[in-house]
Amino acid sequence: MSQLANTALSVLDLAPIRQGGSAEETFRNSVSLAQRTEQLGYTRYWLAEHHNIAGIASAATAVLIGHVAGQTSTIRVGSGGIMLPNHPPLVIAEQFGTLETLYPGRIDLGLGRAPGSDGATMQAMRRNAQAGVDDFPQLLNELRSYLADADPQQRVKAVPGQGTHVPIWLLGSSGYSAQLAAKLGLPFAFAAQFAPGYLFEALRLYRDNFRPSEHLDKPHAMVGLPVIAAESDAMAHYLATTSQQKFLSLIRGKPTQSLPPVEQLDWTPMERSQVSQFLGAAIIGGPDTVKAELEAFQAQTGADELMINSDFYDHADRLRSYEIVTDVAR
Repeated sequence: MSQLANTALSVLDLAPIRQGGSAEETFRNSVSLAQRTEQLGYTRYWLAEHHNIAGIASAATAVLIGHVAGQTSTIRVGSGGIMLPNHPPLVIAEQFGTLETLYPGRIDLGLGRAPGSDGATMQAMRRNAQAGVDDFPQLLNELRSYLADADPQQRVKAVPGQGTHVPIWLLGSSGYSAQLAAKLGLPFAFAAQFAPGYLFEALRLYRDNFRPSEHLDKPHAMVGLPVIAAESDAMAHYLATTSQQKFLSLIRGKPTQSLPPVEQLDWTPMERSQVSQFLGAAIIGGPDTVKAELEAFQAQTGADELMINSDFYDHADRLRSYEIVTDVAR
């Protein structure tokens, strides 16, 4: 019997700005999607930190999390993720301690190491080029100390933040975060929505090396993946050209706003191969196809949770995709 029905489903929103649209429109759509997926029974709704990317509006990630949490009531809202080396750990603890205080029991703090930007933007953020390479465990330990119960000898405290125990997840697309999450007994999320190549090795490393902790007594692995669901396979493949064009623009160094779907893509064999590597885990199709491929993906990965990213030009198509996933998964 398929385990898909027992697998939690969550949402990854990259806050896409579409061609001819605006950040304001994106924020309205994020609230709309969060409210609809809450109604559908999705577990969590995460937003990701990116900077200086014309097609992504979630740079001020904690602010947007608060905006979404304030207009929903039960779905967990969090970061997928906050790039910890971009910020002083105290600031992150204060931000997420504030969010947890405002929306108790509903906030997640997913953490990554990448800059979420280019070199010039890293300089503008005052991020050292080596940040997160060797010092990530120390940064993480400091952050965790600000969210834990205060130590009597602790001179610097996060207010709010101290004692809020905001759940921390480690995110990654390689083995580094998988092994660190295992060592610390934390939940782990793999970013197969854009880098599926190392998925199975990372999951193996996480599960094989997991040490029980006060947070978890056994591994909890979430996998992000792209899903484009529509009324038919043909329609889904047509709508999927929006996400394919976005990765093609990324490869070509062009702006990455969401573009309308097209009947045929103008790309070289090399570009097509590169886009296919980014979207190697993508599930694209009508209800029957999506059901079969989601069941197969869950069986192959053994994921405890699937975090679905669905990139569409039209918001109505995006909403419908999440509805179809709910219908076929349950």
